Parts: sequence; structure tokens; C-alpha cells
Amino acid sequence: MPRLLVVHHTPSPALAAMLDAVVSGAGAEGIEGVDVVERPALVSGATDALEADGYVLGTPANIGYMSGALKHFFDLAYYPCLGATDARPYGLYVHGNTDSVGAVRSVETIAGAMGWRRVHLPVTVVATPGRADLDACFDLGATVAATLAGVS
Repeated sequence: MPRLLVVHHTPSPALAAMLDAVVSGAGAEGIEGVDVVERPALVSGATDALEADGYVLGTPANIGYMSGALKHFFDLAYYPCLGATDARPYGLYVHGNTDSVGAVRSVETIAGAMGWRRVHLPVTVVATPGRADLDACFDLGATVAATLAGVS
């Protein structure tokens, strides 16, 4: 059974709502046979990444960058995964108080260097997530899970 790893740093209610929507989307009706594993970024590492078949990454935008927690995950996973996780699908959601550009760029740079394949545009939210934002997070989770399940 394919495994979807949701690695996140969720220090705020806004990010908690986005995470819930992503996880709900990953388990949406019509997507079967995908094991969804949710891990906080500070406790996830190379073993989790190597055992997964796809990824959803969630982070706040902190001072123009991804959170230190998600960077810590990448620091642990980068070399063990290099070459071993090529072409695995991933998606990203980011919450920022003023912008999210630097956080998106930093995650996409590392995921690209790892050979991961983006299957959904990043979901970025500035300020409080609204219904459309949470629907986009649901779609993000559903898209990555459906990719793993082979659902078109």
C-alpha cells in the first residue's frame, strides 16, 4: 500500500486548519489504498521519508523562509534520500502573515534538489484561511493521495 507522509510544522490555528483540510483531502472518498501518515517536522526524518511514496509538506513562512522545524526535517532526510526518492510526488502548503514567497522558494529548491516531483501548485495563504483556502488544501491532499493511488 502506498504511503503518503504529511510532514508539518503547525504552531498556529491557521496552520492547524490547513493541516486538517489536507489530511481530510488525502482520505477523500474515491481515494483508497493509501496509508496517510502525519508527522510533526521535528520528529520526522530520513526513515519516514524513505518509507513514504509521496509527501505533503506544511510550514509557516518565517522571516521569508520555511520554518526551522521543516528545515530540520530536510537536514535529516536530504542525504539518505538523495537518489533513493527520485520522482516521488509532493505538494506544499504555506501560511504567512504577510507573504509566503521565500518559504515556497526555499522548500521547492530543496525538494527539487532531492528529485521530488511537484504534482500540485503550492497552496499559499496570507492571514486567516477562508473556505476557498481550506478547499484548496483539501484538493492538495486529495491530489497527492490520488497520484499515489493511481486515480485520475
